[in-house]
Amino acid sequence: MKRREFITLLGGSAAAWPLAARAQQPATPVIGFLGGGTPAGYAPYAAALRQGLKEAGYVEGQNVAIEFRWAEDQADRLPALAAELVRRPVAVLVGNTLGALAAKAVTATIPIVFASVTDPVKAGLVASLNRPGGNATGVYFFLADLGSKQVGLLRELLPAAARVGLLVNPTSPLTEPTTKDVTAAASAVGLKIDIVPARDSREIEAGFATLVRDRADALLVGPDGFLLSRRLQIATLAARHAIPTVYNVREYPEAGGLMSYGTSQAEAYHQVGVYTGKVLKGAKPADLPVIQSTKFELVINVPTARAIGLEIPATLLARADEVIE
Repeated sequence: MKRREFITLLGGSAAAWPLAARAQQPATPVIGFLGGGTPAGYAPYAAALRQGLKEAGYVEGQNVAIEFRWAEDQADRLPALAAELVRRPVAVLVGNTLGALAAKAVTATIPIVFASVTDPVKAGLVASLNRPGGNATGVYFFLADLGSKQVGLLRELLPAAARVGLLVNPTSPLTEPTTKDVTAAASAVGLKIDIVPARDSREIEAGFATLVRDRADALLVGPDGFLLSRRLQIATLAARHAIPTVYNVREYPEAGGLMSYGTSQAEAYHQVGVYTGKVLKGAKPADLPVIQSTKFELVINVPTARAIGLEIPATLLARADEVIE
């Protein structure tokens, strides 16, 4: 072989090496995140998801990417957003109950990891908790099933209470089971429950006006993404009208609400991150049992209690997981 031909061949091979190396490198997997609310409202949960992914060996921007889609508290937008992510395409879809249902409606093959506040078997997400059986698995964290416990805490907080409002979003699938649970628990202890529907900010204002007019002794707030996104408005109105209010997640007392009892949504999304990492490594959702969240927390905001002239019983303060001073 002539020297010039050898150099040409060598140069051509060298130029091909980077292309071959790039072809052998696996593409960065993409996670599609279906958020039912807003980026601001989901910020703590997105952070928890990233932490779970990190523990599983995945860091956003390094070896995994996350595509976020936000329904902005309009659940009817989720099907189109899910279809958009499927076309993208993504390696895994992550979402809440409604997001996961929207995802299942458009794909039977892409893995789905959910954070569900309702029973995922009853919702149709999985065949059973131990053997999901399809392309979905995730975390079940019970928010819609704690009404009776919250009624009990309210009774302990206000033994003389006779009339209690229940603020719910009538468009939420969580409203019916929550209302049924709370109504039964209230009836058992002699409390009258007034259902207060609110699907937008104006109806929240109107609902509080009704509570004041009807002289409600206290208020319970049902689980719902929209209501959570309006937590500052709700907590402010409850303080303004001096209505003791029990909520279902800690984000409310952190925003100035009085007291919350429920499972930790941040911990649920942390576990979702860990499970998503397992799926990215090859685990099949059908083989991953649904995690049932066992971390419950009672959070009490003492300055809010003082502001509305309420003394928190020492027994409640002693049991609190966190007391905001």
